[in-house]
Amino acid sequence: MAYLPNTDADRAAMLAAVGAAAVDDLFRDVPSEWLHPALDLPPPLSEPELVAELRALARRNRPLADWDCFLGAGITHRFIPQVVHATIRRPEFATSYTPYQAEASQGYLQAIFEFQTMVAELYGLAVANASMYDGATATAEGALMAVAHTGRSRLLVSATCHPETLRVLDTYAAGRGVQVTRIPRAGAITDLGAARELLAGGESAVVVVAQPSFLGALEPVRELVQAAHATGAMALVAADPVAASVLEPPGALGADIASGEGQPLGIPPQLGGPTVGLLACSEALLRRIPGRLVGRTTDARGETAYCLTLQTREQHIRRERATSNICTNHALMALAATAYVGRLGARGLEQVAEISSRRAHHLATAAGRRPGYALAFPDAPFLWEFVLRCPAPAAAVAARMAEQGILAGLPLGRVDPELEDCLLVCTTELTTPPMIERFLAALPAAASEARAVATVEAVR
Repeated sequence: MAYLPNTDADRAAMLAAVGAAAVDDLFRDVPSEWLHPALDLPPPLSEPELVAELRALARRNRPLADWDCFLGAGITHRFIPQVVHATIRRPEFATSYTPYQAEASQGYLQAIFEFQTMVAELYGLAVANASMYDGATATAEGALMAVAHTGRSRLLVSATCHPETLRVLDTYAAGRGVQVTRIPRAGAITDLGAARELLAGGESAVVVVAQPSFLGALEPVRELVQAAHATGAMALVAADPVAASVLEPPGALGADIASGEGQPLGIPPQLGGPTVGLLACSEALLRRIPGRLVGRTTDARGETAYCLTLQTREQHIRRERATSNICTNHALMALAATAYVGRLGARGLEQVAEISSRRAHHLATAAGRRPGYALAFPDAPFLWEFVLRCPAPAAAVAARMAEQGILAGLPLGRVDPELEDCLLVCTTELTTPPMIERFLAALPAAASEARAVATVEAVR
């Protein structure tokens, strides 16, 4: 709360109710060395001074719209129609969280129902929940669904999944005593032969693969799904929702579960979060999906009504029977995604994907012709992200580009030392032709300056 309105009399009444003589009595169990630790903080400021200080700090931020942005790697800079902002800024949605008396808010439930329907249609599966925290937790929850359904305790996870998703999967699995085995990559995609070998033992609950891969390439999803099913394992595809509008959706390829990061659907990058996780599954897994499901029915008057159904959260049923301890849904972000897809429609999503892909292929072709630069995986088909090999360490090249107002992409050395000279570059419908020309024009000088810096550091 911004202000606590309690009077001295209010505080005295509350202390009397709990049997304390003073506020300090409430903290008597805290060790004295922790009660008032010395903090290295600047001196206190008056309210006008504090406001001025915060404004000065804010001016140091540079909005993403002020850059030529080629960053992707899981968080995408896409155009958001004003109707999305207008919808989520309505005061009745400002505190959207967990509806404990959900049926009293039919409009809220209808929005969640539409979100579920949208996710199910995008992924070509029968059921979707509403919703998960982000793409990584959605993938981990989906993998544990497969463990519960198959009775097996090993996850086969492609090394081409997002590095943060891999870490979240490791964390979830460790808490459940589940083994995680990485399927190595072959170039920018999953090594299909290695996947088949690892599946041969028949011990795996699920194969987890991203579409596209973290390196932007299109995976052989159908073949991986078939290989999984041949050994009794399930298949989980962590699918980009915009890509799913132009590729065959996971359900059409036979996947049992699909997860995804919903941030590209009308949610700003906003420093990496909050976002919204997408999770869908086949009807056979209906009673194992975590979180919330909203159903549509009719009320006593025969009119359409919405209600929470199949509530498998530990707050609703015995903990040992709960599918997960996830206790909420990112309702406001789910609403943004619903408004975004409702505004664009199926054809609009396809156009977003097509424009992004065309610009990426134009940039990749032109960048690969610059001296010293080349596509790291020239034979890998991609949509709007690709890996550009640089003639100097990619982090140094990106730093030089940033000096010119260009966020050139993600230097991949931070996630894989073998790719130290590689940039993961992304384009979207916001990547204009002039931005692409500035990117291309900056490449030669960026490489020269990066090599010069590297030479100086080597001499030192």
